[in-house]
Amino acid sequence: MAFSMPPEALLEGVGDAGAAKPSGSEQSVLEKHVAFFDRNHDGIVYPWETFEGFRAIGAGYLLSMTGAFLIHFALSSKTRPGKCPSPFFPIEVKNIHLAKHGSDSGVYDSDGRFISLKFEEIFRKFARTHGNALTSGELMAMLKANREPQDYKGWIGSWTEWMTLYNLCKDNNGLLRKEIVKGVYDGSLFERMERDRKPHRK
Repeated sequence: MAFSMPPEALLEGVGDAGAAKPSGSEQSVLEKHVAFFDRNHDGIVYPWETFEGFRAIGAGYLLSMTGAFLIHFALSSKTRPGKCPSPFFPIEVKNIHLAKHGSDSGVYDSDGRFISLKFEEIFRKFARTHGNALTSGELMAMLKANREPQDYKGWIGSWTEWMTLYNLCKDNNGLLRKEIVKGVYDGSLFERMERDRKPHRK
């Protein structure tokens, strides 16, 4: 199901990620993307925080539970190099760049920085129907083109991330707009979605 707010409403404020952070903040764009789920802002994300974050942006219970389990099971140990496994599967925000999987778009580099050329390349190569939006078919074509041989975990990771985004944020015409995708990469869209949902939850 698509997110209930119209794309125009979602776009207000997108691109302002980090505006409320101290000027000395050195978080990478990838860290800002993940920090939305750090609900108590302690630098560590636990599965229940990820569940809460998914619910805050409009995901259903099943998707929120499944997403939290899979994300933390897959990423926790990678963000905690040299540390013993924890039964709580925490993710350390500052080390999230260590958890990058293969077969992705390349928009984040190895240090979690945003590569604008790679972002623009997504729409230049695959947005054939509308220059600034992806259809479901175009999204699948992009995922297939990014697949690395025998990187099955990367295939699943990319498919899960993009299909979750598509199902939550596509517009009424089934299009995933460029500005929406940009807002996901820099984390600003998550904050906007949560703010827009609060009046409906009261």
